[in-house]
Amino acid sequence: MIDVKYFIIRHLLSIPIFFGSWIAFQSGLGIHFTLAGLFSIGTYALSNQLIKVVQSRLIVSKYGLTIAEFRHINTQLKEAKIKLKQLNGYYMKVRSIRAFKQLFEMNRLAKRIVQIVKTEPKKFYQVESFFYAHLETAVELTSKYTLLVSQPVKAYDVQIALQDTRETLLEINEVMEHDLRQVLSSDIEHLKMELDFAKISLRKQGTPLLLKGETLDDRKSIDS
Repeated sequence: MIDVKYFIIRHLLSIPIFFGSWIAFQSGLGIHFTLAGLFSIGTYALSNQLIKVVQSRLIVSKYGLTIAEFRHINTQLKEAKIKLKQLNGYYMKVRSIRAFKQLFEMNRLAKRIVQIVKTEPKKFYQVESFFYAHLETAVELTSKYTLLVSQPVKAYDVQIALQDTRETLLEINEVMEHDLRQVLSSDIEHLKMELDFAKISLRKQGTPLLLKGETLDDRKSIDS
């Protein structure tokens, strides 16, 4: 996680400051060894906090988020990671190939969404419902499904419950597909704009946009 990376960097920078200040206090200022150590610990804590402030500003600048927003999104990502582990454990327990494929696809979609938001935290706001509701529902339904499947006796009411759960899981899959399209929508729109700009630029230069492996002669023969 991003917090872990910043934590490591912060302490790697503070450790040399700690030892440097200890030497400075003891050798340069002639302060007693123990007292110099205490002052150095204070310097370490202060430098750690100052670096943390700088890192916080870097986060705001990089992702276009406030610190509170970034922390909230990071919390949601941590919770989503726990739920993904639960999903991983559930879909390995089913015996039906069809059910396995269905749960595997759900897990794949969920992982993809979480990974995208982890890379670009601001995209969280495009799929808030995924983190607040859809993923949690998927975990609960998958838990229910694996519990019903494991029953040694498949009574009529159990069969009905299994069928209802399978149908609902299919709906959740469709919802997650929509979530994934939603989180990718800005990227797709940006790509379309870049392609349109490239086409306009090439037309102005009098050079047609060619397909892979296509030559100007091929294009001329098609146009004629």
